[in-house]
Amino acid sequence: MPAHDLPLLIDAARMAGRVATSFTGSTAERWDKPGGAGPVTAADLAVNDLLLSTLRQARPDYGWLSEETEDNPDRLDRDRVFIVDPIDGTRSFVEGSSTWAHSIAVAEQGVITAAVVFLPMRDKLYAAALGQGATLNDRTIRASTMSSLGQATVLAAKPAFSDHHWKARQAPDFKRGYRPSLAYRLALVAEGRFEAMLTLRHSWEWDIAAGALIAAEAGGCAQDRTGAPLRFNNADPRLNGVVAGGGAVCAALIDALA
Repeated sequence: MPAHDLPLLIDAARMAGRVATSFTGSTAERWDKPGGAGPVTAADLAVNDLLLSTLRQARPDYGWLSEETEDNPDRLDRDRVFIVDPIDGTRSFVEGSSTWAHSIAVAEQGVITAAVVFLPMRDKLYAAALGQGATLNDRTIRASTMSSLGQATVLAAKPAFSDHHWKARQAPDFKRGYRPSLAYRLALVAEGRFEAMLTLRHSWEWDIAAGALIAAEAGGCAQDRTGAPLRFNNADPRLNGVVAGGGAVCAALIDALA
């Protein structure tokens, strides 16, 4: 029932935005997670608490997977699971940037069925339900139809361009861009502002789940680095990289990868 869940996710994302923006990024209490897992702030935890309470109260039979909640294997026994990144781009939030996002999705039997990526500082709400297309602030969006990888702009972090990742021992000659939030990169691809994005490291499901459905429902592709379909709510909630974009450029990137 993807359409049934989407209004709930949209309302929750807007509530999350109000909570997050009540904190001042650069002065919000901040500390580093153990094991080099990156920074977390009081805002991340406040948003997580809000979403956990709101979403689980509305759907008590759904499981829960979030960056800011200790993982519970009980989720593996649930048919439907919320997959949440309370603030994707915490470093950007701390720096006072506007490119951080709330990423909220529902997975059913491993497939994302409803998704929202919301950037409250830019008032950009991307949404999608399985089989029903993708929108930005209620307007239909479409991924790029460009066919030439050489003319494309690809969003990725610098490590993705290392020679060992590519069959030709160097990255193809395309234009490069970057945004710190993976969810936002996927949404920008869905919007058609960039032709593709990729991340070649193992990637947490909560960074990818919502944006992957939005990109796919906008007519693009969203696959792992080998071209395999993305599956969610795994026991180890990490994916084998992600490549997303308009169909032709996405296929060309996957073909060029080692």
